[in-house]
This record gives sequence, C-alpha cells and structure tokens, in this order.
Amino acid sequence: MSDNPIKKDVLRIVTTSPTKLTPRVLEKIIANKYNLDPQKIKLLIRDLVSDREITYSYKFGSTYLERSFDKPVRVSKHVVLKPPACRYQSKPHDLVVQIKSGAAFGDGHHPTTRLAIQGIEYVCLTDTNIANNTSSIVLDVGTGSGILVVTAVLFGISKGLGIDIDPCARAEAYENIIANGLENRIVISKQSVESIDQMFSLITANLRFPTLKKMAYPFAEMIPPQGFIILSGIKDAEMQSVLEVYTKRFFRRFWSANELGWAAVVLQRCG
Repeated sequence: MSDNPIKKDVLRIVTTSPTKLTPRVLEKIIANKYNLDPQKIKLLIRDLVSDREITYSYKFGSTYLERSFDKPVRVSKHVVLKPPACRYQSKPHDLVVQIKSGAAFGDGHHPTTRLAIQGIEYVCLTDTNIANNTSSIVLDVGTGSGILVVTAVLFGISKGLGIDIDPCARAEAYENIIANGLENRIVISKQSVESIDQMFSLITANLRFPTLKKMAYPFAEMIPPQGFIILSGIKDAEMQSVLEVYTKRFFRRFWSANELGWAAVVLQRCG
C-alpha cells in the first residue's frame, strides 16, 4: 500500500469497525470525513481491494468490505499469517504461520482467533517451561483450521492434539499442518474432551461462553499445576462470568486482552 494517508485511514476504519461495513456505508463514512466526490471514493476502495488490503465478503445476501487475509498479515508482535502461495520476507523473530483459507473457522479474520494467537505468544515467550520443552503438549479444542495448535507448536511446544467434531474442519486442519511441516508433531482427531485421558501443558479453546463454562471441570482435570488454558470466543460482557467459573476450578488470570467487543484470557493452574 502507498503512503496515501487517506488509504491508511480507510484501512484502519475497516479493520477497527465493530460491525461489518457495506460498501455504501464505507463510502458514506469516507465522504463525510474527507469530502471526496463519489468517483474518487470508489477509486480509493478499488485500489485497496487491488492491493489486497481489503476484500469483498458476502453473507446472508449482503456484500461487505473487510480486511483481506489473502496476503501476509501480522496479527501479533511476532506472528504473521501467510497463505502458502504468497511470498513473505520474514523479519528477525517473526513466526510465520502458513494458513490456507477454507470453510473451517480460524484464518485470522475474526478477533477471537487473533486474540488467542496473542495469548499463545504471551505464554510461550513468558514461561520457559512451556516452549522448547520436549515433554510439553498442547490440546486445541474445536480446532477448526488448526491455526492455534499449529501456532503453539511453531512457538516451541513439542507436540499437539487438535480435536473437532466436523470432518471438513479436520481435513482442512491437516492440510495446514502439512503446509507448516508439522505432520510428525500434531495429531488431528474427532475425540471428545470427555474421552481424553491425558495431561496437557496448554489447552486452547476458541469457543462460545456456554461451551467454555461446561468445559471448566474437564479442563481443570487435564492441566497440571502451573499449566495454562487460553480461552477465547468471549464477549467483553462475559469475561467476569468466565473468570468466576474458572477461578473456582483453581485457576488464576495470567493475561487478558480484548478487541472489537471480544476478549481472551490466559489462565494458569494454581499449584
């Protein structure tokens, strides 16, 4: 993208909007802020789409403009998400995650995915017993595209298990595991949480609050003292309720963040 300040601001408007923006709504915002004529506004949007900064999406018969992930995109201090076909000159300390866009949830578009990745980064860079430990293992519940388990293992966790009831999601997750060269370190399974009899150094779960609430007891049984859980998929207004449920299960808050009305939290098992 060029150094055009209006383009940069329009991209900021799109990426920070708490709701999806239709082309008409975005054009109106630009017109009101910059007093541009309609043709210049349409050209500006077209250039942003051509530069793969924003893209059209379609849902329930409506068209929207959203941030494009059809190019390398930085989603945290160190993590860059990249479609396998795209080239990217990584910077020192970058962790590049290859992710194919598909039907499964988890390609970086949604704030809950980005927040969960930021939580993984925080844990792996803060606790030396997690990353680069030959006995460490991560469980990703509702793995979707596999983006979280892949990120955790690339950060240095020894092995990973991603579980999902959707066979299409499992197939896409496995493709992403292969794209990142991790087929010998990550297993994708249709197991349920209740059927797993194993301890994990880290559990990630980007799920909605009712499911997270139900999982509190099983998660507590699978995490040893000083182990971690990363919960995302939480609305800002639900965070306190999540904390109340999990702190009763011997967890303490280690880190939290929010974006566009969504929140994520890292919890550590008290020992």
